Amino acid sequence: MIDFPLKGKKVVVLGASRGIGREIVRRAHAEQASVLAVARGRESLEKLAQELPGVNTLSLDASESEAPQQVFAAMSPNVLVICGGAIPPTAPLQELSWPQFSAPWETDVRMSFLFCAQALRTPLAPGSIVILISSGAGLGGSPISGGYAGSKRMQMFMAAYCHKESTRLGLGIRFTALAPMRIMPETELGETAVRGYARYLGITPTDFIQGMRDRQSPHHVAEAVIRVASGRADLEGVVLAVSAEGMSSLP
Repeated sequence: MIDFPLKGKKVVVLGASRGIGREIVRRAHAEQASVLAVARGRESLEKLAQELPGVNTLSLDASESEAPQQVFAAMSPNVLVICGGAIPPTAPLQELSWPQFSAPWETDVRMSFLFCAQALRTPLAPGSIVILISSGAGLGGSPISGGYAGSKRMQMFMAAYCHKESTRLGLGIRFTALAPMRIMPETELGETAVRGYARYLGITPTDFIQGMRDRQSPHHVAEAVIRVASGRADLEGVVLAVSAEGMSSLP
């Protein structure tokens, strides 16, 4: 008998129209969850709904102040996945303007802040899980990506802050940050990073990709999300690294 641990669960995915977010929607739908896919691109969402009948969609900018209330009114989630965000610049710091440098903070961090705060304030039901898709860049840095690495580190801090608040207030909501450890050329973000780093290093994008080892894919990240959401990730810690080898806890 096939086990569907997310069957009947309500799963909301932000940044659902492309890359990792889109793959997470596919996996949650395959697990027979009730899925709400949220993104700015209405056309991409319509295509996703056609591809995956039964998936609900909501087109909005998740970094807007009223976005959490609108999303939670459409579906109060058992699992909230905060994914997506800005495509960062690919240039050294001295070549960037402040708006370019700070773009990930105004999108990725702002979106995470708004939805995590609302999850605590509402609050979501006991047993709910909030999963922030961060990045290994938040651990090792990303010198030609402006404020991107710092924004990804802040998401890790935010997950830890909110998990402690949930415990302190007795809310029973789990907050977790997943950090994919390698660039994923299959995604728009990854493709941009590959081109930028190849140009910066004076090599071809193909050579850059060939030099990468133990590279996880969006499928690996989506599988990690499903494991955490279904309680099958028996790991300690709020921040979990995701690689081609699976998941591991980070300090």
